[in-house]
Amino acid sequence: MDEETDQARLGRAEQDILALERRGFTGPGAKERAIREELGLAPVRYYQLLNALLDDPRALAHDPVTVNRLRRIRDRRRAER
Repeated sequence: MDEETDQARLGRAEQDILALERRGFTGPGAKERAIREELGLAPVRYYQLLNALLDDPRALAHDPVTVNRLRRIRDRRRAER
């Protein structure tokens, strides 16, 4: 694997964030509990990282369906403000 290919890939933590976003959560607090227990992050920090990840072209290349879905949600929320 060359250095350029390696830099074009998401890190494990970034992949884990996208994987968590692909899952469905039932019940109040289930997602926040998973964020803390599985990723070891505070929910606020998780959402900061996720928001930055949505603007990362590597994330779009890694999981275009999830990234585009989350971008649409984010854009809709911003438009409602």
